[in-house]
Amino acid sequence: MSPEPQRSFETGPIRPPSEAGSYLLRLTRGCPWNRCSFCRSYRKRTFSLRSPEEIEADIDAMARIRDRLLGGEPGPADGSQEEWLVANALEHGGRTAFLQDADSLVMKPEGVRRVLTHFRRRFPEVTRLTTYARSRTVARLSVEDLRSFGELGLTRIHVGMESGHDPLLALIHKGATAALHVKAGRKVVDAGLELSEYWMPGLGGREMSAGHARDSARVLTEIDPHFIRLRTLCLGPKLPLWETFCGPEAVLTRQTDAEIAAEVRAFVAALGPVRSRLASDHILNLLGDLEGQLPGDRGALLATCDRFLALPPREQRRFQVARRAGMVSGVADLDHPGTRARADALLAQIEATQGPEGVEDAVRELMQRFV
Repeated sequence: MSPEPQRSFETGPIRPPSEAGSYLLRLTRGCPWNRCSFCRSYRKRTFSLRSPEEIEADIDAMARIRDRLLGGEPGPADGSQEEWLVANALEHGGRTAFLQDADSLVMKPEGVRRVLTHFRRRFPEVTRLTTYARSRTVARLSVEDLRSFGELGLTRIHVGMESGHDPLLALIHKGATAALHVKAGRKVVDAGLELSEYWMPGLGGREMSAGHARDSARVLTEIDPHFIRLRTLCLGPKLPLWETFCGPEAVLTRQTDAEIAAEVRAFVAALGPVRSRLASDHILNLLGDLEGQLPGDRGALLATCDRFLALPPREQRRFQVARRAGMVSGVADLDHPGTRARADALLAQIEATQGPEGVEDAVRELMQRFV
């Protein structure tokens, strides 16, 4: 008698917002570096590689659930998390997948190729397959290996650059330098894969803001990735980085939303002739409508920053609380009377208990709900 087929599969804790409707396939558990002082996603997890055999069994289990949900196999709905994840992917078209956890490509290249081959065999309908990867890991791979991954279905790599300012990269224990980010990024682009690089406004505080914006723009200009995604710093007392900003020997000062918006503007202005799409696709970003195709949309992107920066202080505070409460995306959304009224009520509530000077602390507390 043949053994009972596996019914479940593993998933990791996070994925990019752009992969909210994707199949999730776990290649590794945790992060092999796990020392970045701004990140707690994998802090309590011991890193481990999964075997190709384990991953192939997960792919088969996922495919069986898909086939059953589509009516190809008999069996009742079981209400499991795995079934929900597959159903969610199907509701979004069933054409995208994301490889977890933090650094999937740390697997040996032959293992990655084996997994990709099996996934493509079982999910030939998937047209976008993406993954996180660290710059240090990608830099060790050959362009030929990366290209082979693309030939087997991998379409995009997400890299958390965070900054191109070497003193800041050292301070946050990133385990990478500006030069390493460029080397890795160029390899991905040269291999014909899409590259999504993440930049973290606010990470350098007031002290390193200028260098953070300037050097990050320089590094990304050299890489010329397909996407530049903003992920504004959100501090919390459980992060090692908290001590850097708020401890007794703090060396950085937290910026206000207006100061971070000015930093973003300086960053956009400093970018060279990249052909990247800039995306502000996370609720942590103040300006949710800051999106455009460079270099042509540079003027519009700068104007989006200027709209907020030109607001009177009270209008800025109104927009801040509305954005952090999830009411608006861009400044223009406050023109809706109902939205403005709700924002005014929330602002009045905050000012009544904390005063106008307490708005920054209040919006930081609101931001922490999303991490």
